[in-house]
Amino acid sequence: MSEIPDISRQLRSLVKSSGELELSIKDSKVAPPGTNEVLLKVEASPINPSDLGLLLGYSDISKAKYSGTESNPRVTAPINPKLMPALAARIDKSISVGNEGAGLVIAAGESDEAQALIGKTVAGLGAPMYSQYRTLKVHQCLEMHRGVSSKQAAACFVNPLTAMGMVETMRLEGFSALAHTAAASNLGQMLQKICLIDNVPLVNIVRKPEQEQILRGIGATHVCDSSKDTFPMDLQNAIAQTKAYIAFDATGGGRLSNDILAAMERAANAVAGGFNHYGSTQHKQVYVYGGLERSDTILKRNYGMQWGLGGWLLTPFLQKIGRERTVELRQRVASEVTTTFQSNFSREVSMAGALAAEALNAYSKQSTGQKYLINPSL
Repeated sequence: MSEIPDISRQLRSLVKSSGELELSIKDSKVAPPGTNEVLLKVEASPINPSDLGLLLGYSDISKAKYSGTESNPRVTAPINPKLMPALAARIDKSISVGNEGAGLVIAAGESDEAQALIGKTVAGLGAPMYSQYRTLKVHQCLEMHRGVSSKQAAACFVNPLTAMGMVETMRLEGFSALAHTAAASNLGQMLQKICLIDNVPLVNIVRKPEQEQILRGIGATHVCDSSKDTFPMDLQNAIAQTKAYIAFDATGGGRLSNDILAAMERAANAVAGGFNHYGSTQHKQVYVYGGLERSDTILKRNYGMQWGLGGWLLTPFLQKIGRERTVELRQRVASEVTTTFQSNFSREVSMAGALAAEALNAYSKQSTGQKYLINPSL
């Protein structure tokens, strides 16, 4: 067992009452592990879209200013005054960031479960993961099989459980196929692999031809490119063939959720034939689970009366299905972390490197193929 360190370097995000975001790296005290806890030396933590809202606080990164030193950088960026009320709860409070990561257990509490993890590579869930060391409850950890690296284990929770949660939700709500937007992302590729293994028809929605090729390369059958003039008909035909009347939308804003519901309605009518003044009897459901598009969500309501639009989050879903099923899903991730749930990263950076202008401008755009990994040990 390694000696327990006193101090951990940690990436922090602060929204000031002056209307400015400040990103910096601060020292924090290491909490020694309690009876059923472990101390993790964090070696890899992804920058997920779910991390960026907290990290960047609605700031305008294009106007960021950079100061400090190479090892202790400081980034400041303005925040639109109209957005400040939405940030009221965190104003002038320094917040730790990073929802998940992986590393080596270097110390543990007295319980048998905690002691069994000493020297093991584990994935961990719960901020702050953009930190050199992190004290975790045993139930927040997922032990990796021998030979799995921290980098391979870094993204074991958010994307894998979200992808499996979509399929579980589909089944629980009585559907047999689903559609997904931003489908060439790491999460989207995981979802495609899951659907191939589980024999679930999947309609992938992308916005670029090269993203379609990524998905075709891993076995996708139905890929609809929203940049094509034929997109409305392509989507309608794919839904008619698969019966994908439930969709998960990562964009949130704009017209895409509306366009999906409209395509579902046209597909349902094409299959059923005939005319009904109130629309088809097929229920159509779109869940928004991300916010890649910041504009307002636009609905035209030209898809009858049997439809729903709602939000979907991982944590409430896991609470709904219960601990036993959640454990089963987590164990599947551990078994398939280098195959089905493999994550691809464009760059690995230190915490200081994550605050460099080039990196910050790249990952803040949330572009497909630009997923960054922070290694706090660098």
